[in-house]
Amino acid sequence: MSAPLLDIQRLSLRYATQRGPVHALQDVSFAIRRGGAMGLVGESGSGKSSVVLAILGLLGQGATLETAALTFDGADLRAAAEALRGRRIGVVFQDPAAALNPSLTIGFQVAEPLVQHQGLSREAALARAITLLGEMGIPRPAEIAHAYPHQLSGGMKQRAIIATALACEPELLLLDEPTTALDVTVEAQILDLLEKLRRERGVSMLLVSHNLGIVDRLCDELTVLYAGRVVEQGPCAEVLATPSHPYTRGLLAALPRVDRGRMARLAPIPGGLPDLTQPMPGCNFQPRCPFAAAGCDQPQLLLGETRRARCHRILDIAGQPWPIPEAPEAATRPTPTPLLQAEGLARSFGGGGLFKKRAGTRAVDGVSLTIGRGEVLGLVGESGCGKSTLGRLVLRLIAADSGAIRFDGQSIPPDASTEFRRRAQIVFQNPDSSLNPRQTVDEALRRPLIRFGIADGAAATREVERLLDLVRLPPSYRSRYPHQMSGGEKQRIGIARALASRPDFLVCDEAVSALDVSVQAAVLNLLTDLRDELGVAYLFISHDIGVVAHIADRIAVMYRGAIVEEGRAAEVLAPPYHPYTEALLSAVPVVGAEGRAEARIRLKGDVQSGQGSMGCRFAHRCPRHIGSLCDTEAPPVRVFGEAHRIACHLPEDELAAMPAALG
Repeated sequence: MSAPLLDIQRLSLRYATQRGPVHALQDVSFAIRRGGAMGLVGESGSGKSSVVLAILGLLGQGATLETAALTFDGADLRAAAEALRGRRIGVVFQDPAAALNPSLTIGFQVAEPLVQHQGLSREAALARAITLLGEMGIPRPAEIAHAYPHQLSGGMKQRAIIATALACEPELLLLDEPTTALDVTVEAQILDLLEKLRRERGVSMLLVSHNLGIVDRLCDELTVLYAGRVVEQGPCAEVLATPSHPYTRGLLAALPRVDRGRMARLAPIPGGLPDLTQPMPGCNFQPRCPFAAAGCDQPQLLLGETRRARCHRILDIAGQPWPIPEAPEAATRPTPTPLLQAEGLARSFGGGGLFKKRAGTRAVDGVSLTIGRGEVLGLVGESGCGKSTLGRLVLRLIAADSGAIRFDGQSIPPDASTEFRRRAQIVFQNPDSSLNPRQTVDEALRRPLIRFGIADGAAATREVERLLDLVRLPPSYRSRYPHQMSGGEKQRIGIARALASRPDFLVCDEAVSALDVSVQAAVLNLLTDLRDELGVAYLFISHDIGVVAHIADRIAVMYRGAIVEEGRAAEVLAPPYHPYTEALLSAVPVVGAEGRAEARIRLKGDVQSGQGSMGCRFAHRCPRHIGSLCDTEAPPVRVFGEAHRIACHLPEDELAAMPAALG
């Protein structure tokens, strides 16, 4: 066999800290063949990004690296990484806002590697950059090339980063959570592009991701990393279908599955990562492992040939499922009475700067919806369809151009009262942005208690501790600052702060999209428990349809400012459905679903194209377009069952005969 393109053997890495050296990686080994794709999965803190930085030679002065081999095409990366990165090794980092320079145009940043590494003139490099942006699915690429990062959505910024990484046609592409900020249709478009690069150019890939569906679709091989150690390796499809190591089983058990709809309970992995300043001689997953037994405290070897696992109990636990914790006993939930009622909400935004030619964009266009007490309404749709704007409209955080809101039977004016603010709260996507880095947890949770006159002094202290208990955190967290907590813990504090005012209604705006699958499972279970314990209602906004399928009672599908389908979750996830819903569901990467990529509905254009059309707002992209009727007349709302509504011109019998997109 030919030598691998990337070869890593017994890679160990330590970071110097005041508490002593952190053993971030311990004897990590894997190889990637030419044209191959390796998936690297594990929780935050497992060392995945450290592997990427080691390959790139970007570890910094505080790192000590030891390895038997770290080579790219035979060259020692410890000496050659600087000459190779950007030219033969491309990289896509998770956070596009941090990776892009805010003072330079997008086109300049995509063109820069072409000037630096290939000697192109600035004019030729910019022309190639515009072509690359178009290949990434960015609309109006020539226009976007002259924009600055702050003028682009998160998804568009990530696509620009991928274009930059591909500019010099690298042989190896390092992808560190490349699709976290993307909705399912753009994500599927990027996956198509990456598969095409492998097929036509033979590009090799290392994919770091917590989305196991993406890993399953794109990768040949899989390496599972836990607390700096490889715990399982092998062919990707085999490992995900029949995992050997308990940790791999735990990751899969924590995953919400859109093809299974609502599951009784997700199974988060209890506890957290071990202290890496004091490496355990035995299995470092033992404290969290439900299958731990005598002998686990002894050193574990990574055994096997094509399938390798670091566990001496593989044969003993074969076939045993990961235990799922019992849910707290919930009270019987009667048919919910209306809590929030929105009628005809509309909001337009005037253009300016880059988008001045698109003034008057209707972000929300006459939306009506009802959410009952203790009910979860999932809101899905692509980036730019108006989901977040609608969430802020129903909270009266931004003013509506028209429409009315009633809450608990009372009309809510544009200048909402303090009582409404107390009863309706929001949980944002990024706790790093929504939590004050200079405030302790106690200060962050105490503020709304005082603001709404709920408690003060010793009573406020007791209430803070009650809130921490609600989100399953100990009282000792009162003194912590945001930087002293994990992403999942910070998000729990964001939820606790929203609950501090004892609200009846929460808007969760992409509240779990950036979390690892295990932490995500814990937060989803928590939100479900809080609904059952406190009767809180949610508007749950997400581009992850698997998450929405798990938590939502009803689902509303939004497209270009309007609801095109609404109904109970089980009804929306199965035919009949709106052609846009069908396309969204077909794009969801599902673990173990072979052949779905070939059957996927590939939408052309984007949400903003087709503005100003008089007919169906989805007509310009619809694969089931039936002619001028769709272009000129607004579609009727067809009703299936009691409350399943679809806005579409297709006849009812044709809608009912649609094939299952998740089959």
